Amino acid sequence: MSLRINDTAPDFTAETTQGTIRFHQWIGDGWAVLFSHPKDFTPVCTTELGYMAKIEPEFAKRNCKIIGLSVDPVGDHDRWAQDIEQTQGARPKYPMIGDPKLEVAKLYNMLPADEPGTSEGRTAATNQTVRTVFVIGPDKKIKLMMTYPMTTGRNFDEILRALDSMQLTAKHKVATPVNWKHGEDVIIAGSVSDDDAKKLFPDGWKAPRPYLRIVKQPS
Repeated sequence: MSLRINDTAPDFTAETTQGTIRFHQWIGDGWAVLFSHPKDFTPVCTTELGYMAKIEPEFAKRNCKIIGLSVDPVGDHDRWAQDIEQTQGARPKYPMIGDPKLEVAKLYNMLPADEPGTSEGRTAATNQTVRTVFVIGPDKKIKLMMTYPMTTGRNFDEILRALDSMQLTAKHKVATPVNWKHGEDVIIAGSVSDDDAKKLFPDGWKAPRPYLRIVKQPS
């Protein structure tokens, strides 16, 4: 099954390092980040999981939960967490999904649906496409997807930045320009007419082009 932005994130039941979860129920009425890994005890992913452990409070401030997934059993995740703490200085407090039957990886189109076998005997190379970040909104729809190669560590500060943008633009009729950061000017959404924009933004806007209407970030 191919997944696209605005598709409903597939629901599933899975074992995690914090017990059994039903994904949609676990998300609740907030946001969620699901980020996946091809194998436990891999170097790049070790750094990623440690960094996410350090910045988890920033996601919590934004009413966003974090959950990881690796194509290995939960017992391996628990042992891996010790290595992460010792080498990265932080232990993941968020749950990690065990996916030894490859069910979630297939459900989220990170592995082919007809991929045979289990996690046993597989290598990071055979699971290399399980390197995706999904940001899921309170409506359980996929808001963002990013897939990285195994050799390139992901930039989770960018995920935070994108989350700020998505939460802002979900609430206000604006879009955010290139490299935008929280507090900077934004763009009035193209779907808003000038007449409606005058009501929404009574202080006016700058318009170097009629289609490029720049305003201060709504509070």
